[in-house]
Formats: sequence, C-alpha cells, structure tokens
Amino acid sequence: MSHTGQWSVRLHLFEDDDGTTKAHVTLDTGTTALTGHGTAHRNPVDTNVPEIGDELAAGRAMQDLAHQLLNAAERDVQGMAASRPSTPQAAGRPA
Repeated sequence: MSHTGQWSVRLHLFEDDDGTTKAHVTLDTGTTALTGHGTAHRNPVDTNVPEIGDELAAGRAMQDLAHQLLNAAERDVQGMAASRPSTPQAAGRPA
C-alpha cells in the first residue's frame, strides 16, 4: 500500500540590534507540530552581513528540528516493538 503526504515547514528569522539572529522553524504534519530553535551571534568586530546570521541560525534551527524528528521516530519504533505480541520459541532453540 503506497502512502503520500504533505508536511508544511515555516521558518521565521529575527535579528536583534546586538547582532543576534534567532530562527524558529516549525514542522506541521497535520497531526503534530515540532518547533526547532537556533541562534547566531555576530562578533562586534565582524562586518554586519545579515545573510550569514540567517544561514547559521536557520541551519541550527533545522538541525534542532531534525534531532526532535529523529527522536520522535525512535520513540514510535520502540512503541511499536513493545506492542508486538511475543512469539513462543521452539523447544530446544535459544531465545
């Protein structure tokens, strides 16, 4: 049986006056939502290039989101394994 789906991802970027860029990325699956967070801090002596802060903060937020998604999948797999009925072992065979 094939399966198709569509998930939505929304990324918001915020830059403070002190050179800090924050990113929030939200994944909406239709049944659940996960939000990743990331920040980037510009050294005061560096040239102000907002795109670099955006890239770093967004990448870190997506990395956070990826970890959350993988952890959720791992919990789901463990839950499926725990709910499977155990099968009796044949006599004389190690478990």
